[in-house]
Amino acid sequence: MSESHFESGDKLVAEFLEHLRADRAASIYTQRNYAQALTEFSRWFREERNQAPVWAELQRDDFRGYLRFLGRNKLSRAATRLRFSALRSFHKFLIRRGALKISPIKNIALPKLEKRLPRFLTAAQMLDLLKAPSKELDQIKKAADKPVPETPFLRDIAILETVYSCGLRVSELCGLKAEDIIWAEQTLRVRGKGRKERLAPIGAPALESIRHYWSKLPSMPCGAMPAFQADEQRLTPMYPRLLQMRLKRYLEIAQLDPRLTPHKLRHSYATHLLDAGADLRSVQELLGHAHLVTTQVYTHLTTERLKRAYDQAHPRA
Repeated sequence: MSESHFESGDKLVAEFLEHLRADRAASIYTQRNYAQALTEFSRWFREERNQAPVWAELQRDDFRGYLRFLGRNKLSRAATRLRFSALRSFHKFLIRRGALKISPIKNIALPKLEKRLPRFLTAAQMLDLLKAPSKELDQIKKAADKPVPETPFLRDIAILETVYSCGLRVSELCGLKAEDIIWAEQTLRVRGKGRKERLAPIGAPALESIRHYWSKLPSMPCGAMPAFQADEQRLTPMYPRLLQMRLKRYLEIAQLDPRLTPHKLRHSYATHLLDAGADLRSVQELLGHAHLVTTQVYTHLTTERLKRAYDQAHPRA
């Protein structure tokens, strides 16, 4: 994101966003959310004080005032914390640059997040979803009076199989290259958050679906070519919005909630592993979580299900 996106006086913000992109390899979502958060704070400050913020001169009370403003506008706790996460990261950047000595945001009490368990599909629902692209292709073929292009559906089968097999984030799936698939070892080289790489096991059904999809392309993907293509003629990699639209369609075909996002497939992957007896540390590594506490939310899901099973089955529950 270029400096021209910001008004004069926001050069530091532009440099911070470039730092996120170039040095920290932050996802496009992080870059977008942080840019929006900093822009919103700047807009609020100008309306309150009739001037642009001079970042090195802001005080704790400025941010407390902003927090009260967000509360009056009934912003959710998660949205409030996201905005302050952006502001906190920006001020750490300013400290490293020598523009500040201490952060005025440090130790400001933020509203605690509501405890919400991740939504996920059951194993049976997941199987229905995996079958949905083939089901739609068959329906279209029956209704069509001319040949139907199969490649988009074969690609979507391979994508769903891969996401579920490996628990990938959307950005990881879209960034996957042909050379990242290590066929002999049945693993993927996954580029996660902050340029961290990990090796993820991939199941035989997912590998076979990729082989089948690739065999129908004009040329076999290799090297740095995208593993999943949005446009096979221009070799454009799959992108999040298209993935979301295709998933919505397949959820409807499988008679599942079309509001479920691609990330819910990752939740399903983690939950099913834990249900089958995988240990938490292993699931943490498979998901590419930096901290175990991020993975622990899934244990609540499995614990709740165990409690329900106990209540239903035990004669003295």
